[in-house]
Amino acid sequence: MKSLAILIGNPAAKKTTHKKIERAVHFLRSRGYETESLLTKQKGDAEYFAREALKKSPSIIIGAGGDGTFNEVVNGMVGSVTPLAILPLGTTNVLAKEVGIPENMESALEVAVRNTPKSISLGKIVLAGNSSPVNRYFLLMAGVGFDGESVYGINETVKKISGRGAYLYSGLRTLARFHPDQLTLIIDGKNYSGYSAIIGNAAKYGGNFRITPDARLSDPALYVCVFEGRGRLDILRYALGVTTGKHLGFKDVRYLRAEHVEIRGNAHIQTDGDYLGKTPAKIEVARDVLKLIF
Repeated sequence: MKSLAILIGNPAAKKTTHKKIERAVHFLRSRGYETESLLTKQKGDAEYFAREALKKSPSIIIGAGGDGTFNEVVNGMVGSVTPLAILPLGTTNVLAKEVGIPENMESALEVAVRNTPKSISLGKIVLAGNSSPVNRYFLLMAGVGFDGESVYGINETVKKISGRGAYLYSGLRTLARFHPDQLTLIIDGKNYSGYSAIIGNAAKYGGNFRITPDARLSDPALYVCVFEGRGRLDILRYALGVTTGKHLGFKDVRYLRAEHVEIRGNAHIQTDGDYLGKTPAKIEVARDVLKLIF
């Protein structure tokens, strides 16, 4: 009996086309896999497809798209013994850069069929401010404050056309009107305050930038970068610091290893580049809950 590979693709991802999905299916069949491809049409489809795919006991699930697609697939697979491989076809492909997956499609598929799965930890976030709490897992990071508000302001149509340009444009618009409330962050039982924060489960951010450089998917810990300034010049200084790798040396930036983070106050949150909701929130490490091939 042939091994079953289920490919979950997002045709709306910037580089994704039906032709590329067809090429991926052809590649997998040439390597002896029985294949099934599932293409998303709306937000939430990838998570649903992943959850349903597990019922067929596949040998491998392959997410094809961007970081948002991978996030959805992961939320449908948490705790499963079935490994996940990724085919990076999105805007920034941060996860692929983090774990060294080539952006060439055939090379990425070679990794998927040849490499051994590794257990990784995820971040788990709970938004408790609504009547029905939101529970989500993230691979890369959660951004709170300026970062979350910038993603909140992204026009999805512009994102499909311009990719990274949509993030830059929204960031500039957010900078012009950003008037944040102070946040309280309780990190492993100790209180800190700031106006924005990045909680990293991985080192890379927005491409090859490294806001939480010590974070590793294989390490059951989060790294928290707290920005204590609130003004426009502070934000511009932080942005420059991130691009040059010097932000952790700033006196008004806190950098901490953590297992549990509670955030109180009023701020927007994004996870893995997609908008999630608003604080308050609780974030913790979910240890070894996913098998990823890289």
